[in-house]
Amino acid sequence: MPLTALRGRGPDDGAAELSQWVEDARTGDTAAFGRIWQALSPRVHGYLRGRGVASPEDVTSDVFLAAFSGITTFTGDGAAFRSWLFTIAHHKAVDDLRRRRPTDEWTPESDPRAADSAEDTAFEGVLGARVRGMLDALTPEQREVLLLRAVGDLSIEEVAAITGRTEGAVKQLFHRAVATARRVDDEPQGAHEANEAVVVPLPLPRASGTGADLPVTRAASTAMTEL
Repeated sequence: MPLTALRGRGPDDGAAELSQWVEDARTGDTAAFGRIWQALSPRVHGYLRGRGVASPEDVTSDVFLAAFSGITTFTGDGAAFRSWLFTIAHHKAVDDLRRRRPTDEWTPESDPRAADSAEDTAFEGVLGARVRGMLDALTPEQREVLLLRAVGDLSIEEVAAITGRTEGAVKQLFHRAVATARRVDDEPQGAHEANEAVVVPLPLPRASGTGADLPVTRAASTAMTEL
């Protein structure tokens, strides 16, 4: 399943840097704040956009504001910070979706995942048009788990802790999400061919696994062996 639009750099690239930036940010180093923002905001934005948050740009800013406001009390390395950051993003997304009126009528123009705006550049660096089509085929629960695993680069255990589900439930949702995405991706591309996503490497993946330039397919295969 070529979900290569959701892609990171090699497993060791930048992990030590992120840990150092987090340590520096705890002491009030504003330059370190900026580096963390540059490294992780595209992933947070992509996660929020994929979840269907109404204004992912604003909520991304809220996530980082909350993280930076509480960073002096945070303990842990870069990987722990990433998990904490996506915990904040998850709660912000849930709050945003709960604020929506259930009677709001969906239209293609009102769907933030399909909106064409100047801010789409950051999102397209994480999720391309083909992958967005796959996400649309998933249930909200499957989409949430897949995004946290693939975009957030989090483990099954971390996703379970963030979403309040058991590890078994997360594995099952992830398995079904990958299976559905495979079916969608196997369909003839047709009109999608012109919009095929460009693979854009993203910084600072989780320091785990082996091999350079891990695509989602590698992460999916590794996780599915646990099922």
